Amino acid sequence: MPISLRPVARSEFDLVSHIQVEPDQIRFSGTVAQAFEENEDGVDFHAILDGPRPVGFFKIDRLYHETYAFAAPSELGLRAFMIDRRAQGNGYATAAIGVMGTYLTGTYPDRTAVLLTVNMQNTVATRCYRKHGFQDTGGIHPHGLAGPQFILRMELPNTH
Repeated sequence: MPISLRPVARSEFDLVSHIQVEPDQIRFSGTVAQAFEENEDGVDFHAILDGPRPVGFFKIDRLYHETYAFAAPSELGLRAFMIDRRAQGNGYATAAIGVMGTYLTGTYPDRTAVLLTVNMQNTVATRCYRKHGFQDTGGIHPHGLAGPQFILRMELPNTH
């Protein structure tokens, strides 16, 4: 599958506005519309593409360490990772996580790692992240919107 990742400018909402997760997944990822409405400092948007077609979305938080004490200033935060409900089950999440390290190194060359929190109840996402490069830090973030979360971390390749 020709999966690729690319930045999404705030002016490109229409490119990703169709991406929607299943209703029971919104508590874990939020929605694309919410991401654009929040207008957070230090947060960049990215699309997951199958050829030219956007099938997923995620946010990269460059100021993650300001919100989460477990993150260092040299580390990024992966947030709001979602695959469109019509595209789920086709390997897009696996493929996107598989290329994410290289993509983030190219996009944020001064960063050393990417961290995320994943709800303990979200076993499918947790398994996908762990299987494709994210390591469990052993930490628990107790204040997730939908309950306690595992803290996972992936070293970025070729960083010094």
